[in-house]
Amino acid sequence: MSTTNWIQIVVILGVLFGCAPILSKFMARVFDGERHILSFLAPVEKWIYRVSGIRSDQEMNWKQYLAALLALNALGFLFVWAVLMTQKWLPLNPAGIDNMSWHLALNTAISFMTNTNWQAYSGEASASYFSQMVGLAVQNFLSAATGIAVMLAIIRGIRNRPKPGEAKLTSGTAPVGNFWVDITRSTLYVLLPLSIILGIVLLSQGVVQSFSGYVHAVTLEGKEQIIPLGPAASQIAIKQLGTNGGGFFGVNSAYPFENPTPFSNLLEVIAILLIPVALPFTFGRMVKDRSQGRAIFAAMTILFAVGLVGILASEYARPSMEGIETRLGISASAVWAEFTTIASNGSVNAMHDSFSPLGGMIPMVNIMLGEIIYGGVGAGMYGMLVFLFITVFIAGLMVGRTPEYMGKKIETREMQLSVLAVVGQTVTILVLAAAAIATKVGLSSLANQGPHGLSEILYAFSSGVGNNGSAFAGLTVNTVFYNLTITVAMLVGRFVVIVPVLAMAGSLGAKTPTPASVGTFATNNTTFVVLLVLMIIIVAGLNFFPALTLGPILEHFLALRGMAF
Repeated sequence: MSTTNWIQIVVILGVLFGCAPILSKFMARVFDGERHILSFLAPVEKWIYRVSGIRSDQEMNWKQYLAALLALNALGFLFVWAVLMTQKWLPLNPAGIDNMSWHLALNTAISFMTNTNWQAYSGEASASYFSQMVGLAVQNFLSAATGIAVMLAIIRGIRNRPKPGEAKLTSGTAPVGNFWVDITRSTLYVLLPLSIILGIVLLSQGVVQSFSGYVHAVTLEGKEQIIPLGPAASQIAIKQLGTNGGGFFGVNSAYPFENPTPFSNLLEVIAILLIPVALPFTFGRMVKDRSQGRAIFAAMTILFAVGLVGILASEYARPSMEGIETRLGISASAVWAEFTTIASNGSVNAMHDSFSPLGGMIPMVNIMLGEIIYGGVGAGMYGMLVFLFITVFIAGLMVGRTPEYMGKKIETREMQLSVLAVVGQTVTILVLAAAAIATKVGLSSLANQGPHGLSEILYAFSSGVGNNGSAFAGLTVNTVFYNLTITVAMLVGRFVVIVPVLAMAGSLGAKTPTPASVGTFATNNTTFVVLLVLMIIIVAGLNFFPALTLGPILEHFLALRGMAF
């Protein structure tokens, strides 16, 4: 690696880690309803509540919160599905793009609803401007805000204390906030302002923002070339900031109109992790114990650093420009691959299918761990808390201390729900991948055989369940089989975690905290951070070791013998 590449990485990390505490303070004030720099928008917030009939002062229990979440997600899915299947007759379609098939539209609508943004289509060939703006971009905001809302619910479950004289709460009556308020504030004060700023800066770098029809040009060889345009800059901003990742164009951020300059590449890769890196600090502020947020951030950063070093070492050990955008190079592509797969973002500026076997395995492992290394907006925090509860319970039993977190006892119910969230994701990935490998229809979409073909299938279902959306490439997924199975993967991956997390929010919110004592197991020191990292590797990582051994690990050793697939 050159000095320039190292400087670029240092600048990216410096900006991220420098901005995180500042942004966290702002977000904590927003989510707690305190005054902040954008409080002048409060009349807009109140108008939204009035028009929508929302009682902003009325809190919900976890079941009501979940019902509101599911209702919004269902309406969003049905709207996008209908738009995609009728886009031929809708406005803002200068290229005359045809309607999507029912199964591709189903897959795409579920994909954007679940914050996955898995794309079995090319945007410039399969989605009109109307579909991309009114359908998909709206879901980019709402799906990201949904993740933040679930995070806020579990935070309130941890920090809430029964009031003196208040009737004894149960998991079904403990308040966890108001879903409509949480999603409104997340969108109005955080996602929308940041997207506007980033969108304007991207415009200055040459990212297109146009409603014109596609340009027909003639090449130097005399052949006709169609150059797609569109309102891309506004969509790219939220796709990165909301850890959505769905590209406006087919080749995503490797396309010059999405990512035209080294500076735009720098901005977009920072935007991917900007909010996720800040949220652990937001958590610490909201629970009134910043050391807890720093401990979670430290565990995430250790896993992130190991992956980043690993993927850079793997790619520079076998330098190749196959599948790499020449404007960006190996370093920028490797960094993007690490950032996008730890954040459930899914955008790419290089083809992971072309990485070395181990270089391609690391992004896959990032996803398999469960979207918890910073993770998706909000989803990374509540996913990490699931592993934290498991660690607290096991470590507490090992040393003979009471399993509790911030005074709230971690008992049987919390453990059952935590295990359901982790095992549900793992089983879904392995079962669906096995079904694809065992059937002719699943194997018929492979571009490569042997262990590399297994990696393509494993990556596809890991990306779906992990709500990541990035593709390994080399696997034709726009088929009925893959559109439907990956749809199942995305739904299970999203809600097999959200439902248990909200149930835990209710359960923890009903508990009376126990004062700290000499028997309390500390969760804000180096020892706990190390235990948490090891627990993630053992509980999540080792479940996939046999499959990874038959895929990228085997391919690595065969490649050393000169075999390619």
